Amino acid sequence: MFSRLTSPSKLRHKGIMGMNQRNHSYIGRYNDRSKYPLVDDKLKTKIIAEQAGCTVPTLIGVIRNQAEVKTIHKMVEKWPGFVIKPAQGSGGKGILVIIAHKDGTYTKPSGATINKEDVERHISNALAGLFSLGGKNDVAVVENLIKFDDCFDGFSYEGVPDVRIIVFKGYPVMAMMRCSTSASDGKANLHQGAVGVGIDIATGRAVRAVQFDQPITHHPDTGKELSTLQVPHWERLLTLASSAWEMTGLGYMGTDMVLDKEEGPMVLELNARPGLAIQIANGAGLLPRLHHIESLGSPADYPKPEERVAYAAKQFGIFAKSIQR
Repeated sequence: MFSRLTSPSKLRHKGIMGMNQRNHSYIGRYNDRSKYPLVDDKLKTKIIAEQAGCTVPTLIGVIRNQAEVKTIHKMVEKWPGFVIKPAQGSGGKGILVIIAHKDGTYTKPSGATINKEDVERHISNALAGLFSLGGKNDVAVVENLIKFDDCFDGFSYEGVPDVRIIVFKGYPVMAMMRCSTSASDGKANLHQGAVGVGIDIATGRAVRAVQFDQPITHHPDTGKELSTLQVPHWERLLTLASSAWEMTGLGYMGTDMVLDKEEGPMVLELNARPGLAIQIANGAGLLPRLHHIESLGSPADYPKPEERVAYAAKQFGIFAKSIQR
């Protein structure tokens, strides 16, 4: 996307936000560091989301120390599929997805199998902080496997697609769907090879798609035409994302959500330091949208989440604007 933009001035003209500006002008300015533990720890995020009335993946259990590692097999014996996550992991690191298991053999989304010792070793590494922010000792969170909605068949390969929405001062400003691939080992992580699909804020329709920062038109594994993607329950997802501001008090964040086949929209994670690849997926810079929200100020009677969603859809929706014309 940015191959033709060869100078900082051209990047600024396109409204592209860089890492330093994100850290200084938005994360540093709008995110109170005392609030970080609410989103850096997946257990705490789950608790505050549930308290706010949000649906979250079912918690199977938590492994807190080395003596508990071998309890994993008993813990999951009645759960056909499950996910193990480091509570303070970042960037998708340390997430182990198991879709089936029997007689001590665990099957990953790719079809590859691992044994009991492999699972125990993964948990031990998580406890030691191998996947966690700052390398600190951590705990392993075990959750029910999400069953993604049938409407996403072909858009993701061997894994659950998720929706990342950047929320600024409670307003959803940019969105994308992250779709797993064989290269990403069934994980919705763009750096590992997942597909990023830019999503129109107003309609939930695909804007463009990229893999490894390069534009693509079809899913590399399924051949599905990515421009046909439209996210259902879109307004509800936006409202959930918008309400994360009230949940956490963080002014600038990324909200990660999924659509479960049975439970509907779910809050997966919240992120106080969301990455900037969402700009590549959308073919647009964040800065014009962020500056617009800043220009609104902070009225005494601040709009409710539903009102903020409606405003963002009107201001930042691509397809909505084309229809209005």
